[in-house]
Amino acid sequence: MFKHEKQLLHEVKVDGPNPAYAAMVQEQLGGPHGELKAAMQYLSQSIRVKDQEIKDLFMDVATEELAHMEMVATMVNMLNGHTLDAQNATVGNIEAHVQTGLTPALANASGYLWTAAYIEETGDLAADILSDIAAEQRAKVVYEYLHRQINDKGVRDTIDFLLNREEAHNTFFREAFNRIQDTGSLKDWAATNDSRLYFDLSRPGGQYFAAGNAQPPQFTTPN
Repeated sequence: MFKHEKQLLHEVKVDGPNPAYAAMVQEQLGGPHGELKAAMQYLSQSIRVKDQEIKDLFMDVATEELAHMEMVATMVNMLNGHTLDAQNATVGNIEAHVQTGLTPALANASGYLWTAAYIEETGDLAADILSDIAAEQRAKVVYEYLHRQINDKGVRDTIDFLLNREEAHNTFFREAFNRIQDTGSLKDWAATNDSRLYFDLSRPGGQYFAAGNAQPPQFTTPN
């Protein structure tokens, strides 16, 4: 069960309308590394998880991602302003002026609609958590790109909050991954000769990596 609280997770402000910035921020609303993707991925993955602590983690982070989505949509709405002006809109923002009446759409910065094809779920905790770690890392990178290119102080403050939350989620997922060693697809890691073999196929070159004493990956949690 979900309940909506009217107060945003973090206050959203913009210095003023800027349709170009609105189109850019759309990437984190309906793009492949955006907030809707993250929320739906973690929610979908949680359904069959038997470990209650990890299930709660998936649900808690998914719920927070929905709150992030609300923040991003609010930011896009503020940046779109109130004047329909398709002739001067950026490529990814024309639809807002001719179809949605400036209502933020579930689309990326180029105007392509969100799709469930973005979602990764396998039913294997190790594979799913690694996908989640990568998702949080990619989301942070996109926010960093946006932060560098947007001069609006209010938008930058909001982005700064969001990218730091992606980093926090990444840390939580890494901790969860460390708890599931020797289970699922991590079981019997590097138990066969084939799983430890390196093919040195670069010429000229040398063997710079080895898997002779391979161990399942683990992550160090920041202090």
